[in-house]
Amino acid sequence: MQCEICGAEIREKPISVTIDNSELQVCPKCAPYGQPVNKRAPVSRKVSPVARTAPRVTKRPQRNYFDILQDELVENYEHVLREAREAHGWSQEELAAKIKEKSSLIKKIERKEIVPEDSVRKKLEHTLNIKLTERVSGSDQEVSHFKTDTTLGDIVTIKRK
Repeated sequence: MQCEICGAEIREKPISVTIDNSELQVCPKCAPYGQPVNKRAPVSRKVSPVARTAPRVTKRPQRNYFDILQDELVENYEHVLREAREAHGWSQEELAAKIKEKSSLIKKIERKEIVPEDSVRKKLEHTLNIKLTERVSGSDQEVSHFKTDTTLGDIVTIKRK
C-alpha cells in the first residue's frame, strides 16, 4: 500500500489521519500532518428547540389594491400644473426647489414628456393646492369584447393523448 500524501510504500500497518475533513491512509512520517482518526467519535447531542405553546397569529387586514387604481391622471395635467405654477408666480426652478426635485423634471412634466410618479404628483398637488387625478368608476372604463389580434390558441389545435 502507498502513503496517500508522499506516495512512499507502507510496509507496516497504515495510520488513519484526518486532514481537512478527509480521512487518509498515511505512513508514519506523514502522520504528524493530520489528526488521528478515532474509531468511535462521540456524537454531539443537539438540543431540540422548545416548542411554542401558542403560535403567533397576526392577520393583516386584507387590502384591495384595485382601490389604488381608481384614480387616474387628468388628461391635461400639464396645463393644470403650468397654470397653477404661474398663478403662484413661481418659475419652474422655484417650484422644483419647493418640492425638492430637479427643475428638469418639472420641465418634462409640463411638456408632457413624462408622467409624474405618485410621489412627485402628491408633492405637486400639496404645494400648488391642485388636483391632478380624477376618480374613475368601473362603468367609465371601456371594455372591448371583440377579438383584435390572432392568438396562438386561434391557430393551434391541441391533441390530447
